[in-house]
Amino acid sequence: MPQYLLSIYQPDGPVPDADFLEPIMRDLEGLNREMKAAGAWVFAAGLHPADTATVLRKKGDEVLITDGPFTEGKEHLGGFTIIDVDDLDAALDWGRRLAKIVTLPVEVRPLQH
Repeated sequence: MPQYLLSIYQPDGPVPDADFLEPIMRDLEGLNREMKAAGAWVFAAGLHPADTATVLRKKGDEVLITDGPFTEGKEHLGGFTIIDVDDLDAALDWGRRLAKIVTLPVEVRPLQH
C-alpha cells in the first residue's frame, strides 16, 4: 500500500497553554489509536520549535550551516504522521480528521519509494 506523510503546519509564536492543548492531545491520541487499529498508522512525532532547526545548504564546494528554518514564514512544520493506506482518498480522510483535531493546516503528500 502507498504511504503518505500528513504534515501539521504550526503558526510561529508561543505554544498555547496546557488548558488549550489538553483536549487536543487527548483527541489526537484517540485518532492515533484508531489509525493503529485500522492498520494505517506507521509513525508520528511532534517537533521541537523551528528555532531549534539547523539548515545545511550546499554552496559551491562548501556546505553552509544556518540556524533556524529554511525559509522565513509565518508557520513551520510542527509535527507529522506517516500512514500506510490504500489510496489518496483514504489518506485525505485521515488527514481531514487530523486537521479537525489539531485545528491547524495538514498537508497530505505521498512518499516516494
